[in-house]
Amino acid sequence: MTTPSLTIRPPSGKLAVLLPGLGAVATTFIAGVLLARRGLGSPIGSLTQMGTLRLGGPNGERSSLVRDAVPLATMDDLVFGAWDIFPEDALDVARHAEVLESRHLDPIAEELREIQPMKGAFYARYVRRLNGTHVKEASSKAEMVEHLREDIRSFIRRHGAARAVAIWCGSTEVFLPPSAVHQSIEAFEAGLASDDPGISSSQLYAWACIKERVPFANGAPNLTVDFPAAWLLAKEMRVPLAGKDFKTGQTLLKTILAPGIKARSLGVHGWFSTNILGNRDGEVLDDPDNFKTKEASKLGVLEEILQPQQHPELYGDLYHKVRIEYYPPRGDAKEGWDNLDIFGWLGYPMQIKVNFLCRDSILAAPIVLDLALLLDLAARAGLHGTQEWLGFYFKSPMPTPESRPEHDLFIQSMKLKNTLRWMIGESAERPQGGGSFE
Repeated sequence: MTTPSLTIRPPSGKLAVLLPGLGAVATTFIAGVLLARRGLGSPIGSLTQMGTLRLGGPNGERSSLVRDAVPLATMDDLVFGAWDIFPEDALDVARHAEVLESRHLDPIAEELREIQPMKGAFYARYVRRLNGTHVKEASSKAEMVEHLREDIRSFIRRHGAARAVAIWCGSTEVFLPPSAVHQSIEAFEAGLASDDPGISSSQLYAWACIKERVPFANGAPNLTVDFPAAWLLAKEMRVPLAGKDFKTGQTLLKTILAPGIKARSLGVHGWFSTNILGNRDGEVLDDPDNFKTKEASKLGVLEEILQPQQHPELYGDLYHKVRIEYYPPRGDAKEGWDNLDIFGWLGYPMQIKVNFLCRDSILAAPIVLDLALLLDLAARAGLHGTQEWLGFYFKSPMPTPESRPEHDLFIQSMKLKNTLRWMIGESAERPQGGGSFE
């Protein structure tokens, strides 16, 4: 394959990582980077830091760490900013979240204490279980967007950053279907001025970021950047987008198990999944309307992987149920139980049972790091719009308007690595849906 017709600008200067939502995920990510800088921890789970890339074409024998092969910003380049609806600094939030132990927080306490959130843009109708005390005031949603844009500009100036990326680490919002306000830039701008109820808090952050040419990734299942107005604005402003909903616990396992079951042409009668979770995310998802948003994200995975319309005898009658239960004693240590009723030769039934005792923020933190570095890479390479090759990190990977989402983790991994090879001029078939570029 020939060298791609694009030039990747070098990662010069500081990269501001802006996080709407300074909670357990955000503080675990920040703390991990600060520790890794000092040699006090390893960024395990991060493809950009720990993963390798085979080079030299199909028969290539060269292998390199991703961070050595691809011109990424380094962890030393990162500066951290956040918005939140509560005023506590990153150290207080991290201690309250109880994800990381004191042996990890104490050495970086002063640095975490300095990370104080900007006031959040918050409308309670979209997350009813939270009552923010550190929120912005504005006469309209249009004015709220302008406040957020000024926050972005001020943070970049104050910290001497050369550029920025934003990763939504906030709560799951109530379920919102796309409506007329989401169909064009003009309609969305009019909706901002009229406080249209179809425009949620997360959409305000995304709109402000795109306007400021800040790449944006959506780590929740919200309707945030997956609608025509956002796509059109991203094209106009030449901004990369990615989403949605970080693929961490139970869904991560589904995207590993389901492709294997399909590869062996084994059938599935039913797949029952339940979770118990006690952190702020669990509290928010205890509200039925917020859970509906998460449920839609989690339920689509199996259908897209197993393709029952193509394999009706194996998956045509699949019954898939998902439950999330708020259980405060568990905190961030989420537990996922799965029961799979499968069948094999001559239709004989079998079962698979999985009990995944995971740590939600520990699995999400490396995703935030990778997305920040890869979205910055995409922007420096001139890519814009939906970056399908980053679907590897999401429960509901956003496709381009003309394609379908890919959920198979192994296909997603191949697409991501092939895109990186293509970007640096290595031999690899250019993947579909790599994002627009000039």
